[in-house]
Amino acid sequence: MALLLSIAMTMVVSAVSTLRGVGLGPEFMSVWLSSWGLSWIVAFPTVLVILPLVRRLTGWLCP
Repeated sequence: MALLLSIAMTMVVSAVSTLRGVGLGPEFMSVWLSSWGLSWIVAFPTVLVILPLVRRLTGWLCP
């Protein structure tokens, strides 16, 4: 679940950010794929580290 969620979320967020930064021009795909790859490399380990904490907090908030 963490793998697929991190892929989907980073794809969407980096696409929106890239679209806003460079527009929908000829360089969009290359810039977007580069920024998506970098953001996923950061996001996936982050998800793995914080997931146990989020599960505990969710269990505490929703008993």
